[in-house]
Amino acid sequence: MENNITPNDIKNLNTKKGIQALLTDKEVNLQKAVRSINYIKSLKKLQKELIKMHEEIIEKNQRVIVVFEGRDAAGKGGAIRRMTERINPRHFRIVALPKPTDEERSQWYFQRYINKFPKAGEIVFFDRSWYNRAVVEPVNGFCTQEEYVRFMNNVNDFERMITSSGIKLVKIYMSITKDEQAKRFDEIRDNPLKQWKITPVDEKAQELWDEYTKYKNVMFTNTNTDYAPWKIIKANRKTFARVNAIKYLLSKIPYDKNREV
Repeated sequence: MENNITPNDIKNLNTKKGIQALLTDKEVNLQKAVRSINYIKSLKKLQKELIKMHEEIIEKNQRVIVVFEGRDAAGKGGAIRRMTERINPRHFRIVALPKPTDEERSQWYFQRYINKFPKAGEIVFFDRSWYNRAVVEPVNGFCTQEEYVRFMNNVNDFERMITSSGIKLVKIYMSITKDEQAKRFDEIRDNPLKQWKITPVDEKAQELWDEYTKYKNVMFTNTNTDYAPWKIIKANRKTFARVNAIKYLLSKIPYDKNREV
């Protein structure tokens, strides 16, 4: 494996970040350290592009919604954090709604999400969205079959209204394997700083894997439209997924790539 290390890799490893990458694990792993430093460099470059894109959104009073969906522990939150950690904090919001209140349950299903939509010059990132009703809710019995069918009949018209109003809608699905999800759950349970992330729904995710798959496939088949398509990102490797999620967002929002930052 060490024979695959290039002179440029050695140069990168002989830096402060490179040394930190080498010392991350108890045993020195050159290949892993090289991947880590290359990821950091790629991320920094892409985050500069995100700043350019975001500044143009602010200047032009554009409105952008980025929807992140995926199985539990798929890395949605981590990808959103990498997207937002360098951009202007006054002009974006991250929305991760809790379960609806009794009042919200009496309202039109989409209403609680509409209330969080962006104002002019703002991006809103949804860490899970109205698509809860397409997968999570029917799998776990949180909605009736009638409510599920009504949602599936209405969601495309709802998104057509969003996009026709001038809002840019980007939909990203982070995809992991069953084994990878189980591994991540174990890592979360073993980490006192992350144990709060495990919910009762998460505890049943492995058992209900096939049911999630069934509803997920129906969701893709019925809601992958030309005006609001899905982007499926393989997310078993978190760094790979974060980089590709950022690249996709940059490809969906036109901006001047030559502007100064």
